Amino acid sequence: MKLEEALFEARPYVEYHEKLENLVRRLWEEAADEESFLQLLRGEIERAEEPFKTDLRIFLQKFEALKG
Repeated sequence: MKLEEALFEARPYVEYHEKLENLVRRLWEEAADEESFLQLLRGEIERAEEPFKTDLRIFLQKFEALKG
């Protein structure tokens, strides 16, 4: 699953892995499809405070790299 793979890839680079994992799993469950997941995630990035905002950006980068 792409979500699992992106979490694994991001793990060495993020400060708050457990918080990140909990959030992205919740967003994944809420989302109807991958595109709505990405919209929800980008909304969270806009609202997040540093340093968690950077963790979210790293996850997004890893997730999008797996696209395709």
